[in-house]
Amino acid sequence: MMIMLIFVVILMGAIVGFNLFKQYAIKKYMSAAGVPAQSVTAMRVSTSQWVPTVEEVASLRALHGVTLSTESAGLIKQVLFHSGQRVKEKQILVVINNDNELAQLQVLKAALNLAKLVLERDRKQYRVKAISLLQLQNDEADYHSKLAQVAAQKALVEKKIIRAPFAGRVGITSVNPGQYVNVGDKIVNLEQTSPLLADFNVPQSLLSVLKVKQSISVTTDVWPNTTFKGEIDALSSDIDQATRNIAIQGVIHNVQERLLPGMFVMIHWQYGEPRNYLTLPQSAISFNPYGATVFVVKEGAAGKATAEQVFVTTGATRGDQIAVLSGLKPGDLVVTSGQLKLKTGIPVTVSHLVEPANNPAPTPQEH
Repeated sequence: MMIMLIFVVILMGAIVGFNLFKQYAIKKYMSAAGVPAQSVTAMRVSTSQWVPTVEEVASLRALHGVTLSTESAGLIKQVLFHSGQRVKEKQILVVINNDNELAQLQVLKAALNLAKLVLERDRKQYRVKAISLLQLQNDEADYHSKLAQVAAQKALVEKKIIRAPFAGRVGITSVNPGQYVNVGDKIVNLEQTSPLLADFNVPQSLLSVLKVKQSISVTTDVWPNTTFKGEIDALSSDIDQATRNIAIQGVIHNVQERLLPGMFVMIHWQYGEPRNYLTLPQSAISFNPYGATVFVVKEGAAGKATAEQVFVTTGATRGDQIAVLSGLKPGDLVVTSGQLKLKTGIPVTVSHLVEPANNPAPTPQEH
């Protein structure tokens, strides 16, 4: 029994000793092997030309836009347009039943013609002193009164004829012949869609370079491969005290009417002289609460490369790219992807199998 117990103790000691030796050997091997190199992509920093550009979200609205409504109540007699149609200025769109007004107009015109005949007759009689001056003056007053009554009645007739105040495109209407409408009831929207106005805001710091007639361009995801041209039309007379922005109104050429009022678009406005900046893909920059950083690949002894974290100051962006104002110099090899697994001193190997996007003007198809 004692021999068996001694044997078990010796066996357990051998197992524990073997495990301790195994852990020691593994630790020694790992220490000798070092940290494994991390695979990253990288590119040499170079300069490229940048034109100062402002990009802001804008809202489009019609140059002229109204909701046409009725001035008089009555039954709709005619609807002379269809939804979505282009109409001309002063084109008749809707006629409300005006038979009574037209009949009364004929009565007044007849009375006007009679008053005109009486006036012409009495003028001849007055020349030969057949009537008094008072009679002639009464005839003239009666004629002008009848003339005013005809004009007033024509205005009543015209109130029941709804015309387009300007050329444009009508929206969707739900009115029909025979429908009764009250004063102020909506008939249809009318928008002048070429050109369009674009409303946007820029920081007050750009006020010194803002000028009326400066060229702008518009893009929208609705037409991803199309750029619409325009120009700055007006600047606000004051600065918004809450945002310290200034409101801008642009005019956008919309000859093909592919843009519509109410759409939101991106305004692109270039100003100032071109400048050269160090340029990197945006994926190379790590933005942190304590600042923006990149990892620079440093060549070490025996050709071993390591990563070094460097603080940088960034500038404007365009597409996939970002301008670097300070912290790097031309020719630095900068990690463009894979930096999340890095810290200063970690060995790296540069791979070119996959390159990050680096297009200054990407299109949706490229993403």
